[in-house]
Amino acid sequence: MRERFERFMQGRYGVDPLVRFTLSAALVMIVLSFLLVRVPVVGSLFNFLGILGIVYTYFRMFSKNISARYDENRKFLEKTAGLRRKLNREKNLMNERKINHIYTCPGCKAKLRAPKGKGKIEITCPKCHTKFVKRS
Repeated sequence: MRERFERFMQGRYGVDPLVRFTLSAALVMIVLSFLLVRVPVVGSLFNFLGILGIVYTYFRMFSKNISARYDENRKFLEKTAGLRRKLNREKNLMNERKINHIYTCPGCKAKLRAPKGKGKIEITCPKCHTKFVKRS
């Protein structure tokens, strides 16, 4: 069965970040349609949009026009680059908080890190050279 599916997918576009995004958005729309059952017009609109999103997602996945799908994905990645960069930065900060404290410089608002468990420490901002004391 797996070999048949692999043969079927040969020459087709497959899954990319735009496919993942459209499928996630479509599933959110469908879940919202179930939550908005008491408002029939809005619920049915979200349900229709969710189903339309799933159809578009499968169209992209099974498309044989690879260059067109590649261009669509490239444009999507270009438009969302700033948002993805911010989300990655916040994700890295959350991981960093396990090891270090993150402080904001009172002078220039830069984010600085200091190791946890060092007691009271004096921090010097490398950008504006402001000194401040914090508990680590």
